[in-house]
Amino acid sequence: MAFVAVVYTILFYVAAATFVAGLVYKVVRYTRTPAPLPIPTMPAPLTKTGAAVRVAREVVIFESLFRSDKWLWLFAVMFHLGLVLVIVRHLRYFVSSHLGLVWTLIALAQPFGKYAAFALMAGLAALLARRFMLVRIRYITGPSDILLLLLLLAIGASGASMTFVSHTDIVGVKAFFLGLMMFSWQPLPADGPLLVHLFLVAMLLIVFPFSKLLHVAGVFFSPTRNQPDTAREKRHIAAWALPLDEQRSK
Repeated sequence: MAFVAVVYTILFYVAAATFVAGLVYKVVRYTRTPAPLPIPTMPAPLTKTGAAVRVAREVVIFESLFRSDKWLWLFAVMFHLGLVLVIVRHLRYFVSSHLGLVWTLIALAQPFGKYAAFALMAGLAALLARRFMLVRIRYITGPSDILLLLLLLAIGASGASMTFVSHTDIVGVKAFFLGLMMFSWQPLPADGPLLVHLFLVAMLLIVFPFSKLLHVAGVFFSPTRNQPDTAREKRHIAAWALPLDEQRSK
């Protein structure tokens, strides 16, 4: 196996391990972080089922974002919807064509995912411009915010270039990634745009668990969204406010 393939094999194993371990570590910390007070944003649902539905609406349609900023909601939808379609399109590199319905759905998504890259990049470009053009947003913008948007833009641009400008050997790419999954390592096509694209993707996997991108998982643990409004039915007393004997018993 060529030197480049060896380097990228090691790189993706490291990136995948960092991504999974970092994500698990962060989620475990989220689950162990106490919420000493009920703080659901009003109007809040009155039951746990209602709170779960509320979180689902946040994840699927960005409900609170739509209410607060229509333009930001539009840019976010463009980026996230484009990203979902692009990811679905890329599943063809990781699954076999013998999976029946799953493969059929992936095949149906191919033409949509192909052009979804432009929606993804347009949404990212708008979010990046917003960071510079709005004073109140520029004030709270740090270097990491800009770098993450630029990284995502570079991934989208390099991926689109292989679709519309210089094509790569997708059969070889699929064999490489299936080989990674099966620990049966295969050569990797040494195309410049492909190597750049894969390197950027690996960098994204490495930084993902330690960046603001982790809101993908964090939204499920947000107490302002996942708590029902039960203040009238149940008195909430924080652990530190309990009598000493009750604190010791716990």
